[in-house]
Amino acid sequence: MFTVGELNQYIKEILENNITLQHVWLKGELSNFKHHSSGHMYFTLKDESSCLKGIMFRGKNICLRFKPENGMKVIVYGSIGVYEKSGQYQLYAEEMIPDGVGALHVAFEQLKGKLEREGLFDADQKKGLPTFPRRIGIITSPTGAAIHDMLTVIERRYCGVEVILYPVRVQGREAPGEIAQGIDEMNRLGGIDVLIMGRGGGSLEELWAFNEEIVARKIFASKIPVVSAVGHETDYTIADFVADMRAPTPSAAAEVVVPEKAQMLQYLSSYRESLTSKMKLRLLMMINEVEQYKERLKKLGPAQKIEQQAADLEELLDKMNQQILVHIEKDKCHLKHLKEKMEILNPRSILMRGYSICCREDNGEIIMDQKQVKQGDILEIIFHQGNKMVRVED
Repeated sequence: MFTVGELNQYIKEILENNITLQHVWLKGELSNFKHHSSGHMYFTLKDESSCLKGIMFRGKNICLRFKPENGMKVIVYGSIGVYEKSGQYQLYAEEMIPDGVGALHVAFEQLKGKLEREGLFDADQKKGLPTFPRRIGIITSPTGAAIHDMLTVIERRYCGVEVILYPVRVQGREAPGEIAQGIDEMNRLGGIDVLIMGRGGGSLEELWAFNEEIVARKIFASKIPVVSAVGHETDYTIADFVADMRAPTPSAAAEVVVPEKAQMLQYLSSYRESLTSKMKLRLLMMINEVEQYKERLKKLGPAQKIEQQAADLEELLDKMNQQILVHIEKDKCHLKHLKEKMEILNPRSILMRGYSICCREDNGEIIMDQKQVKQGDILEIIFHQGNKMVRVED
């Protein structure tokens, strides 16, 4: 007779001693997937007719290139065993790959979708490249053909620029960490105008370091504009989407970041001609403006004002003299009129017509009536010409 525990133990030993069940490949669809906080993955693998519980311990799943999800069709390698506590047999997975599509391709699409949703690919997040960089940082392998190609292009196009190389491995497990650290170090160094990061061509596996999330996030966080130059023209990596600019090859990246000397000289010559023409036009405008100011100063200056005021004063004097002459003529006419009236009223005018004036000798009183005189009074008779003193006798 067995106890329950003994029976489960017996069944476990049978399964574990079965070579076929210890090296089994299974194909099915994932369901009830859970990535536990401990790092272990729990899931159910099912097909049209049945299902099987499975577990993939942290030490095994840490190397997965993709994230398992419910509904994903996968191929799993592992062994069949019994979980004695529940008496349930299950699959202990050691490897897992997507069914029909490579694991790297799935991982690429998963990370690409995730970062795109977070906005790491947005165009308005891209930084512009400097027109005339003085210092260029390059993160790549110091022994590969990529660095040689880039240095050759830079030397040919723009020999005066300073290049700083940060050597890293560009493939393998350590490569993503080294590339990410290189981006940090270049930003910490300071004074670098643009950063080229990349390598020559290769398979998807060889280029995978540039598809890692740690590299993508360091590119996005970089204060220095980053040009991604990974592989050949047809190769695309996550780094290409996050970078401020993607170059199809390392040589093309070098051409992008540095101007060609001949083109730069032509540009400077054209700019000089344009600047000279604009300066001449500006000088002519300034000369014309100065002339206008001179004319305004002549009109607004003290001398001009004095001359104007003198002219105004002279005009006022002329008007005043004319007014004086008018008044004099009027006064002359008035005076003549008064004179004529005086002539008319002058007693002597009457005397000229044969009349005479009789007045007292003592007080000059004019005698108007005979009653004013008496016998013996002395009177003065005034004629037109001369006068006579008389005494009244009767």
